[in-house]
Amino acid sequence: MTETVAVLGASPNPARYSFKAVRMLTQYGHTVLPVNPAQTEIDGIPVVSSLGAITTPVDTLTLYVGPAQLPRLVPDILALRPGRVIFNPGTEVPGIMQQLQAEGIPCEAACTLVLLRSGLF
Repeated sequence: MTETVAVLGASPNPARYSFKAVRMLTQYGHTVLPVNPAQTEIDGIPVVSSLGAITTPVDTLTLYVGPAQLPRLVPDILALRPGRVIFNPGTEVPGIMQQLQAEGIPCEAACTLVLLRSGLF
């Protein structure tokens, strides 16, 4: 099943895991919404400047931003109401995970790339 996936912190740098996630999600047939205020296109895909600029339902929000940035993004994540949030390695903030779950948004600490490769996405 294909999903609409927002990649928060998507990077145009092919060495970054967020770039690899954008590419792999696309290869697996998902609709990808890279989110980065400093970019207009990543790997040929138009970039959304912020979570608030997303106008379509999002099945999965996968995070590639530092934990220090997450507290200010919580209101945008709550407004987006994604079907789930994946906290990739290095983005985990237990208090924020609990806050999102309390609002009915499932969260998991996992690697998007591993989930895709193992068929668990």
